[in-house]
Amino acid sequence: MRLLLMSDTHLPRRAERLPEPLLAELPHADVVVHAGDWVDTATLDLLESRSRRLIAVYGNNDGPLLRARLPEVARAELGGLRLGVVHETGPAAGRETRCAARFPDLDVLVFGHSHIPWDTTAPTGLRLLNPGSPTDRRRQPHCTYLTATLTDGALTDVTLHRLPQR
Repeated sequence: MRLLLMSDTHLPRRAERLPEPLLAELPHADVVVHAGDWVDTATLDLLESRSRRLIAVYGNNDGPLLRARLPEVARAELGGLRLGVVHETGPAAGRETRCAARFPDLDVLVFGHSHIPWDTTAPTGLRLLNPGSPTDRRRQPHCTYLTATLTDGALTDVTLHRLPQR
């Protein structure tokens, strides 16, 4: 199973549209994950219409229309993997311990908010993934997103994709 992970698209504030390399990944993804801060409903509509399955949450920049359609926390079982999605996890310091305590029932937690790619594992085995942002690199050298393969209940081939500068 192929996963496409993104967060913090901030459309149309940070970009007019999602980058073409990211859009080109949609037909190859069995599951698309978005960890919040959409800002517009058009991007949600687009991903809902072009994804086989979308797992998504709202973020702190998302207004009432998005909050009415999306949860704050999403959970899904994918081929034996217990996946969770949330926008904010708090400061980087202590993140693994804090998230492991908050989400003891998960194998992988996808989060956003910082726009900083992140891939660590808590002492409990919880893997934390932040795909960065495909539209707003903030203090990072590139805009980014993640892809991964799910095989026999485990993530493999977790790849951070750096997008060309606009």
